[in-house]
Amino acid sequence: MQLKMDVTALNAFLRRDFAQVADMFEVIAAGEETLIRLRIDDSHLRPGGTVSGPSMFALADVGIYLAILSRIGPVALSVTTSATIDFLRKPLAGVDLLARVRVLKLGRNLAVGDCLIFSEGEAEPVARASMTYAIPPAR
Repeated sequence: MQLKMDVTALNAFLRRDFAQVADMFEVIAAGEETLIRLRIDDSHLRPGGTVSGPSMFALADVGIYLAILSRIGPVALSVTTSATIDFLRKPLAGVDLLARVRVLKLGRNLAVGDCLIFSEGEAEPVARASMTYAIPPAR
């Protein structure tokens, strides 16, 4: 598998095209498995001392999106067309979340990815997501 965007290029893409969230996310690894960090702060927490579901969903969405871009290049108009997330257990509030992402299928028009989300340092996943993205035609 040949990558069109490596870790440096993916992080630069985030800073350039998604500056509003770039400080929250960091690409740690790209390849067969892409690893993304969500830096947890008070804005991600909900009552009860846990990370909110929308924060975990955002990590899965950004993670799968970036894993796809690592393969197709900086196609900013690729969009989510289908998403499913299962919340498996309560994430820890005081640590970052890590997403391990795999691209399951990469076609001309659609890409499918799978994501496992972990509290950093924990072995058991806190959520699992599957998403499909529409890839715009080449111009």
